[in-house]
Amino acid sequence: MTTTQTETCAGCGLKKNLTNLRNHLVCPECHALIKGMQAHPEHLGKVLKIAGLDTTAAEANPALITTEKSQELPDVLDAVRYRTTDRDRNTWYVSVSELEGHPVEIFASTAFDRDHHLQSRISNLTTITRLISLILRHVFLGEILTLEKTLTQLHRSSRQKNDLPDMLTRVLSKYANKNHPLFDKETDAP
Repeated sequence: MTTTQTETCAGCGLKKNLTNLRNHLVCPECHALIKGMQAHPEHLGKVLKIAGLDTTAAEANPALITTEKSQELPDVLDAVRYRTTDRDRNTWYVSVSELEGHPVEIFASTAFDRDHHLQSRISNLTTITRLISLILRHVFLGEILTLEKTLTQLHRSSRQKNDLPDMLTRVLSKYANKNHPLFDKETDAP
């Protein structure tokens, strides 16, 4: 849609052959630029560097450059449960939650949750499944991955002080935003 010369491009401020793009009037040059960034947001840091512009934010955290496809998980999801056996003949149940046919969460459990021999393996398995779920939500829902979200999942995986998830949480927390809710309390196991 072309507009009158009294309106200006929302991108560059020029007054010329404006088109409505997502409720913003933009010129042909800004329209092409926006479409290119939407198609390849991962290239923004490189393009800014070539242009001689500050690339600090784009390079430091590429997750800041996202599309608007991100969506939240609904309260109820379809799931498929698989029963499997490990090499020690322990029975495990793996549940995969699906959204539109895509896996978005994975859980694993065993009937032997009270077995002290399995506690370490269970906390490690919980860690793996929580991190895989975080990755699946990133891949299929566009959820932004952050160190803070990773720390939260590690912290929730811990079953006792000084288990592997607890140790990883303590080490990686040195690199995290100290305003994260995880730091409002001690990092003891939940």
